[in-house]
Amino acid sequence: MTAPTSRAQGLGAITGLVQTPTAAGLELATITLHRTTDSAVVKNEFSDAQGRFRFEQVRPGRYLVSASQVGFVRRWSAPTEVTGHEVDIPALVLSASGATQLKEVTVVGQKPLFEHQADRTVVNVAGSALAAGNTTLDVLARAPGVTVDGNDNLALRGKQGLLVLIDGKRQPMSGSELAEYLRALPAEQLQSIELITNPPAKYDAQGGAGIIAINLKKDQRQGTNGSANAAYGRGQYGKFTSGLALNHRHQKVNLFGSYNYANRQDFVKITNHRDFSVAEVVTSRSDLFNKIVNHTHTHTWKVGLDYTLSERTVIGAVVSGLRSHLEQAGYNTTQLFRADQSLLAQNRTDKTRDFHSPNGAANLNFRHTFAAASGKRELSADVDYARYTTDRQQHLNTFYEVPIASPSLLRVKQAGALTIQSVKVDYTHPVSKDFVLEAGGKASRVSSDNDVVFLITRDGRDSVDAGQTNHFRYTENIYAGYLDLTRTYARLTLQAGLRAEQTKAIGNQEVGNVGFRRNYAQLFPSAAAKQTINDKHEVSLSLSRRIDRPSYGQLNPFRIYSDPTTSGAGNPSLRPQTSYNFELTHTYKQKFSTGLSYSITSNPIVGVVQPEAGNKVVVTSANLGKQYYYALTLTAPVELAKWWSVYNNGVFYYSRFVGHLAGTALDKGRPAFNLSSTSTLTFGQGWSAELNGRYQSREQYGFLDTRPNGQVSLGLQKAVWNRKGTLKLNATDLFYTATLHATSTYDNYVESLYQRLDTRVATLSFSYRFGSDTVTPARKRTGSAEDEKRRAG
Repeated sequence: MTAPTSRAQGLGAITGLVQTPTAAGLELATITLHRTTDSAVVKNEFSDAQGRFRFEQVRPGRYLVSASQVGFVRRWSAPTEVTGHEVDIPALVLSASGATQLKEVTVVGQKPLFEHQADRTVVNVAGSALAAGNTTLDVLARAPGVTVDGNDNLALRGKQGLLVLIDGKRQPMSGSELAEYLRALPAEQLQSIELITNPPAKYDAQGGAGIIAINLKKDQRQGTNGSANAAYGRGQYGKFTSGLALNHRHQKVNLFGSYNYANRQDFVKITNHRDFSVAEVVTSRSDLFNKIVNHTHTHTWKVGLDYTLSERTVIGAVVSGLRSHLEQAGYNTTQLFRADQSLLAQNRTDKTRDFHSPNGAANLNFRHTFAAASGKRELSADVDYARYTTDRQQHLNTFYEVPIASPSLLRVKQAGALTIQSVKVDYTHPVSKDFVLEAGGKASRVSSDNDVVFLITRDGRDSVDAGQTNHFRYTENIYAGYLDLTRTYARLTLQAGLRAEQTKAIGNQEVGNVGFRRNYAQLFPSAAAKQTINDKHEVSLSLSRRIDRPSYGQLNPFRIYSDPTTSGAGNPSLRPQTSYNFELTHTYKQKFSTGLSYSITSNPIVGVVQPEAGNKVVVTSANLGKQYYYALTLTAPVELAKWWSVYNNGVFYYSRFVGHLAGTALDKGRPAFNLSSTSTLTFGQGWSAELNGRYQSREQYGFLDTRPNGQVSLGLQKAVWNRKGTLKLNATDLFYTATLHATSTYDNYVESLYQRLDTRVATLSFSYRFGSDTVTPARKRTGSAEDEKRRAG
């Protein structure tokens, strides 16, 4: 390894060698540092091409080191004492495993479901019994501190405004668009999910609430290998998923590919009650019921190549795609009442929607490391191209029962294309053995083109609704650069960074020739400090300024109708929200943490419901004035027995919004909390189980008051066929309590909402891993942030 020797007084280092019985160095072995007191994982590393490994900045204490690799028996070192100097332990010799030895490797070497690191929480989805047959959105909703509201907005620790990355690439969506994308991505593709609350300057400034980084699976075995999986779940409707992954790794070449197919059906039932008023006097009311059955066919695929040009240079290319076809069929009943409760009108609408969204992306990447006495210098570059297209056909056939009138048919044809082009360069330079400089730049261009036509058919005659037919174009260019400095002392680590971003955006509606231009540059400083008090106590402080630009869907003014009186639309007048974020965290025994958070957000973007003429409403987004957020986060992983571990997380927060919208002044907040607990049980003989429970208290978010909800889920799995196969059975929302009750209150309008989804589902799945388990020296394939992730651990 070329990592530098630690000179920080009071901190030591552990080095060693992993070998085969023939004394050959074993590369890519997973090396784990454990505390001797409870075998808890402190951090992980990988062995290099010669089998060497090194743990830097190890606090004084007694440790164990374990080495594992697929196809070999795990080996443990003797207890090692670290006193502030470098300790070189005897070589760990890994012998090839037989059937019984492979059992030992699988059971002992399994990653914990949750890992709490210095700046993030990692959810290791790949080993979860509850992930089988589910979607990525399902898995996210069970992650610690993550919630999904009735409009499909993601929140982390009670705060919306998240940047979602998939394999390091930003997803250009939010709300229902992002939710549909994550529903189309099977959980079987996931390796892990990282929840990052206060990211450094290296990351995009987007995401005031933090970053959700989704990492897809990658096969690290040598030779030609693969895996196959299939799952069937049943709630009220069936859900089938299947997939195949192949990998060929030999010498300088690594070829990989995967394909997954999902055929899922579910339902949505929504009941609404609305009161319309003038000067606080109710003038009319309406009651609505909607039932929709969704049928989704999804194809996801990925093909990639890594090629090692030299010992220090690797280039790669990845092409991926997701093709989703959503068919919706349902009905709506609407009753309109006068103020005296007498019936004014009644109608029924049969509705269908056919939605195609073929998406594709391509990436070229380059990584080169330089030999240096002070540590590893690294230069990496990425070029990305992505195109997201949509074709939406919608029919609403309305039958007027009171008073009786001729039926009407509303047809909506919408086509859209979103193109993203970006290039970024990152450079890491160790100035000295305890001082690291990171710098980089990024340029991106986004162009969005959306066209919609509304056709109304009544009495056999078609007419174009000129008031809603439109064509919207949007382009956005962002140029960014950053500098990040990290200095390590004896028991103190300091980090300071600055990111600058220039944004140029142009939007235009053809009808009415309405448009906007925005050009602004902003600075986003960040800083962090971590102080090790002793071997039990650690304190860290972080602060950052971040931004949330409206998504392209939030800016698109086109209407999407859910029934004749309810539509959703974007808001071209939306402005970005910016926030200052502070977090103070105390960690005890590297396990138990207590965090205090505070943020203040200007121009917060919130979902709102606004009344329109004719007892209609539109669901859209708007800027308020300020949001004040305070939170206490508690994390307590406990081991009740050697076979039973529990990860507990609690977020207690208060969020207050101040603003003014359509005649309604808002200055309101409410204390709330989110609790989650996951038990992992290992019974031996390949059996294990997982029990997850979560609870969200009553919450006020802007104008929306949401009642408590939660759910309990259970999973069971069994390893079979020499642990190459895994059989999983899980049941989600056992007591059917994941319902949504919410009320939106304005001076001239109040709406109550009750929503049920197809959340109680039992799923049976089977996965099989095939190919050679023999591991020969291979070059490690990492992203540009992989070293940063390990340093954070």
